[in-house]
Amino acid sequence: MIDRRTILKAGLAAVPLASSPNAPAQASAPPELPWQRKIRRVGQLNMTEHDPAVMNVEEWADYWASLKVDAVLVSVTGILAFYQTKVPFHRKGKFLGNRDFFGECCAAAKKRGIHVIARMSPDLNWEDAVQAHPEWFARNAQGAVERHSEDPRLFRTCMFTTYMTDYIPAIMREMNSLYDVDGHFTNAWPPLGNLPVCYCEQCRNLPRAGTPAYWDKFNERVVYLWKLYDSIAKQKNPAGFYFANLGGGIHSGPNLKQLGELCEWFQCDNQGRGGDETPIWGCALQGRVCNAVQQGKMSTNVTAAWSTGAPRWRNIHKSTEEAQMWMNETLASGMVPYYHWVGAENGMGDDRRWMEPGRQYFEWTAQHDRHFTNRRSIANLGVVMGQRTHLFYTPPRGATMPQFIDGMYYALLEGRFLFDFVHEDSLAPEDLKKYSALILPNTALLSDEQCRQLRAYVDSGGSLLATFETSMYNERNERRADFGLAEVFGIRKAGDVVGTTGNAFYARIEKPHAILDGFTNTTWLPGAEYRLPIAPVDHGAGPVLTVIPGFVAYPPELSYPPQPRTDEPAVFLREKGRSRLVWFPGDIERTMWRSGHTDLSRLLRNSIRWVAGADPPVSVEGDGVIEAFAWETQAGFAVHLLNYTNPAMHRGWIRAFYPIGAQKVRMKLPAAARVTRVELLRAETNLAFRVTGGVLEFTVPKVLDYEVAAVYSA
Repeated sequence: MIDRRTILKAGLAAVPLASSPNAPAQASAPPELPWQRKIRRVGQLNMTEHDPAVMNVEEWADYWASLKVDAVLVSVTGILAFYQTKVPFHRKGKFLGNRDFFGECCAAAKKRGIHVIARMSPDLNWEDAVQAHPEWFARNAQGAVERHSEDPRLFRTCMFTTYMTDYIPAIMREMNSLYDVDGHFTNAWPPLGNLPVCYCEQCRNLPRAGTPAYWDKFNERVVYLWKLYDSIAKQKNPAGFYFANLGGGIHSGPNLKQLGELCEWFQCDNQGRGGDETPIWGCALQGRVCNAVQQGKMSTNVTAAWSTGAPRWRNIHKSTEEAQMWMNETLASGMVPYYHWVGAENGMGDDRRWMEPGRQYFEWTAQHDRHFTNRRSIANLGVVMGQRTHLFYTPPRGATMPQFIDGMYYALLEGRFLFDFVHEDSLAPEDLKKYSALILPNTALLSDEQCRQLRAYVDSGGSLLATFETSMYNERNERRADFGLAEVFGIRKAGDVVGTTGNAFYARIEKPHAILDGFTNTTWLPGAEYRLPIAPVDHGAGPVLTVIPGFVAYPPELSYPPQPRTDEPAVFLREKGRSRLVWFPGDIERTMWRSGHTDLSRLLRNSIRWVAGADPPVSVEGDGVIEAFAWETQAGFAVHLLNYTNPAMHRGWIRAFYPIGAQKVRMKLPAAARVTRVELLRAETNLAFRVTGGVLEFTVPKVLDYEVAAVYSA
């Protein structure tokens, strides 16, 4: 058996072995702006074991140079070595021979001025490692080591073992001793969307998996390892750094607020969608998550040119239109595009259809880099991303947490609102001062401190819209006796969650209000599938909507309300100074997403508009379903319009684009701004514009898939 001392020493005698996560970097004056914050394009050919036998390294490097990428990821791995490693249990690929495949790729990229990131995978290893180091590997509830679900020759490692503190650092130090790499990256760690479940000796001493107490230990370990790996990355080159595979949107494993403070490069492994019912805006949603936690630091999103979804074909090109929209969303939401392919059979893959679309797209972005270099988002509406809720809250039977965020997201798109995501741990006054209103889509888990921060936000004039079980649980997922925000809204819980078996609940219109604009010739509206009743509350105005309890849908002879009227509010509205407050006791956004009911969407849009105010910083009027972003940029400002008007908007891949007509844009300008030109970057034409009273107006005549209106400001 090879012990820790042996593995650290093997082949690495000349490399410093200090591994403290707090080890100081070598003294060096840091650049004014780190190189990784300047990158605009990234590429990766994910290498297979067979690639050393078939890949033309010069062709590989020429291709990425033709895309004008600033960085490439090159496989070191950890599962299979792509160089002449001396680290025990780092198995050399059977087609490697005597080649230094990594070194050849590194040199070819460097010759073309491309930064090189050493890509490792710490998640799997082989049976010889299991025999020598059984303590490295994850175990199931019966105590057996866990095999990989696709290739049973491989075994899952555990992040709480010395595999992560001995084996992976040994590979990193060996890389430092042999090559001049610009950064170190781990694929498949930390877990993207779910917390790991393991019953090894180390994990049996941790709190129960899937609990907030376990999450605390999980995050401690992630931060410790991140700092350890970053310190190793800096041992040879103080400008080097470590980063990891992230993504997962709101339902991410690690605490994104904590990682945002450490992370120089947020790598979103959100490669695409497939045949399931995944909406097209999944990439843009990820960009909003990054903007909420990265504070202007680098974030990239991996767009797969290969066939994402289930079943998978990792060596076949996907629809060009689908991949293009994913890269459109990457740019529009503030991330840097990253193009990805797997395998180099016959040089650069048997299916070479992936190559030219990437080249054309990246060549276009390279012409306009300063318009994609963002300084700040122009939005005054925030949507709180409750990461703890998405990890720990159990919704009612048949409900899922993505349904809540997808429903609210869709309503925001239909209403053409500009909005940011706001992490639940970023609710201090300095974090919220730019927002006139916040939306809390069933943000069930909120700490006492977070509730206090939201109360202070309302006291300062901010507005809130919340739904369903928001604040019914503290940050430990412990249920409160009443809403944590009960005092803020002036409401009181009046029972437990109620569902329906036939007709869902209805809402009766009791009197006119702005949230009911557009509803005529009816006194009934659809209600939520589930609701948490609130007691009748009268702040002097009376309810606008009341609950009609659900009743049978079949037989139709009995499909009428035994109780046609109640005094239970179906929505609670309140004005408190400059603040406007809306509380929906039902899961209205989820019900809208599940049912597709247009009345629920209109009710949500009206309510958002009421709390957000009638004078947004940017408005876009026109036909079609779009998502809009607006940024202050290096050149001035940019308004991004993504055209989602497509039969594949909710499912499958986009096969063709369907253009929409004129979109009228209105933007409030800062006092000192002087607009000199408005240019459409896709149409490559200048637009007529006018500025009146500090408001810029122009019309985009057509949007095919994506258009960017670049506003030059002196």
